[in-house]
Amino acid sequence: EVHVVESGGGLVQAGGSLRLSCAASGFTDDDYTIGWFRQAPGKEREAILSISMSSGVTFDADSVKGRFTASKDNAKNTVYLLMNSLKPEDTAIYYCAATSYTDDVRPPPTYEYDYWGQGTQVTVSS
Repeated sequence: EVHVVESGGGLVQAGGSLRLSCAASGFTDDDYTIGWFRQAPGKEREAILSISMSSGVTFDADSVKGRFTASKDNAKNTVYLLMNSLKPEDTAIYYCAATSYTDDVRPPPTYEYDYWGQGTQVTVSS
């Protein structure tokens, strides 16, 4: 059975940085994709970044482009989300999710993600 667990959230001042981790378990190979999502109070869930564990290809949303990056450690089945130049509008619950869907041309649709973590709170103060 597949599980994903996020960690690393917290409180940070605007302009600061934070790194989140997403540990996946239960996959038998690297043919899967990890996606990062966030949901702010009163807003819809937003897909912000995905990374293929096999190819390393990433896709990121315009809202985080140039500020957030993802890296992976296949030996640990872990993906890291490094968030720089944080803004108060980045405040949200951040989720990671996993899917067996892989595509190096376009990011997996949100509905393809089958396994979700519990979320971790990121708060950016002004």
